Amino acid sequence: MGDFMKKILSVLLILTLILSLLAGCGNDKNDTPSENQDGTSSDAAPVEVDFSKTDADMFTERDNKTDYDESKAVAIKLNGTTATASSNSVKISGSKITITEEATYVVSGELTDGMLIVDASDTAKLQIVLNGANITSKTSAALYILEADKVFLTLADGTTNTLANGGTFTAIDDNNIDAALFSKQDLTMNGKGSLTVTSPAGHGVVCKDDLVITGGTYAVNSSSHGLDANDSVRIANATLNIDAGKDAIHAENSDDASLGFIYIASGTIKAEAEGDGIAAGAYMQIADGTIDILVGGGSENGSKEHSDNFGGFMGGGHGGGRPGEMRPDSSQGSTITTDESGTSMKGLKATNSLLISGGNFTINSADDSVHSDVSVIINGGTFAIASGDDAIHAEDTLTVTAGKIDISESYEGLEALHIDVQGGDIKLKASDDGLNAAGGTDQSGTTGGRDGMFGGGKGGMGGGFGGMSSGNGSIVISGGNLYINSSGDGLDANGTLEISGGYTVVVGPTQGDTATLDYDKSGIITGGTFIGTGASGMAQTFSDSKQGVVAVSVGTQSAGTKILLKDKSGNTIIEHTPELNFAVVILSSPDIKKSETYTVTVGSESGEFEAN
Repeated sequence: MGDFMKKILSVLLILTLILSLLAGCGNDKNDTPSENQDGTSSDAAPVEVDFSKTDADMFTERDNKTDYDESKAVAIKLNGTTATASSNSVKISGSKITITEEATYVVSGELTDGMLIVDASDTAKLQIVLNGANITSKTSAALYILEADKVFLTLADGTTNTLANGGTFTAIDDNNIDAALFSKQDLTMNGKGSLTVTSPAGHGVVCKDDLVITGGTYAVNSSSHGLDANDSVRIANATLNIDAGKDAIHAENSDDASLGFIYIASGTIKAEAEGDGIAAGAYMQIADGTIDILVGGGSENGSKEHSDNFGGFMGGGHGGGRPGEMRPDSSQGSTITTDESGTSMKGLKATNSLLISGGNFTINSADDSVHSDVSVIINGGTFAIASGDDAIHAEDTLTVTAGKIDISESYEGLEALHIDVQGGDIKLKASDDGLNAAGGTDQSGTTGGRDGMFGGGKGGMGGGFGGMSSGNGSIVISGGNLYINSSGDGLDANGTLEISGGYTVVVGPTQGDTATLDYDKSGIITGGTFIGTGASGMAQTFSDSKQGVVAVSVGTQSAGTKILLKDKSGNTIIEHTPELNFAVVILSSPDIKKSETYTVTVGSESGEFEAN
């Protein structure tokens, strides 16, 4: 090998060293207390979630029943300013029509400025069938369910119906009526017709108990929440198109932490919101469905200011990292643009844990696209995500076992204290770290990590920073396919990194203090394939391995330069063409054996290296 190639290709380190501390780029985002839906912090321990519940637990047979005997039903005919009814169980006072008994009521016609009110016994289970009904209340709810045990609102097959508020809400009793459809009791909405709900001065639909939707097509336009329930929102087989000034779908119970949950079994939801897309004050569980969310105007409204020179010296660090290092984190440079009230603009948001088992998701959000204050579990589904902050964020644990996740834009792709990738296909682009396990408190004064590796050892690069950090986060990759294009660190474990399976590709930049791998305590690979490229100045490779690792510095190479790793028989083990410029190559797979010699070819230059 010529002198030129000797300068281009050099062994970065000897991987048999066991280091007690391997420090990384610092804790990009410190642990923060959980937030309530209004943005205030809460230190209360989350209620344990039972994710074993199924549709049978969430929906009753009656929830799905839409048929009725018209011959036995009470007919209510609206005629502009008043109505007629076929039973004395309906009380009519001008434009105020009140249902007082359990029965099935079929409503048709138009009420230009009035109310349909349910005020029956607290044991009454009654059905209201909207059969071409259009109700507007200029100063209150078009449909007001005051008293009953449960109301079933059925949209007659093939009909179009409307419930609208005229722009103001004037109190008529002790209840704060602030929605075009306002229910104090359990409400189920079903059928095969359509309903348009318009509320220019408040919420679209409010339910103070359980809101269940098992069918029908809905268009909701509101200045506040689209759907708002105290105890739960449960959706199956419905089509919803929601345009909301606050959250599109919101569930929260301030008195019982086990309530305020959201369960989506199936259906189609398209939501545009100035607040969150779908927000649960407790947990969220999504089994299937097609969900398309645009919140806060989309990812372009996420403000993530940071220096193009990630390693610029600015006269002192902040909260950890290297001395004098300026890096974007949650307290400096990653502020998400919100309005003056601090409105949250997340796609899917749960105060407790969030489970997704399937479905098709398109999320474009100014803030996190998928967020939990506890844990996120993704067991399936297809995701197209563009985020102005983190694509998927959990305060504690983020687990991916299956699914296809395509993140076209994010600040950090996946972030949690503990990230556990067991399967799935993940492709992401991040303006900062690809995967970030943020946890613990940065510590200083410990020599190790990059300093220990590059501070004059054989094949080392020399130099480095003193004062490394230590955290209790973790990244574990045991399966799946990951492709990470990050402008910060590829895998940033403020704690430990472990790879035991899967196929992981990291494409990093060459500028600043970025690294393909960045961990505080240990970085171990025992299985799987890892292909990483990026900057050399602060590079780390694995601290320990049970399979061969080849890590070389290759000077500055242009994007599109092919990398080949061949064994001594000339068989190609790894072939990769990075889409970004690179100066470091880190390769490992079960086919690379320790102490054996391999040929690394970068572009037109080649060299032989012993795997460690």
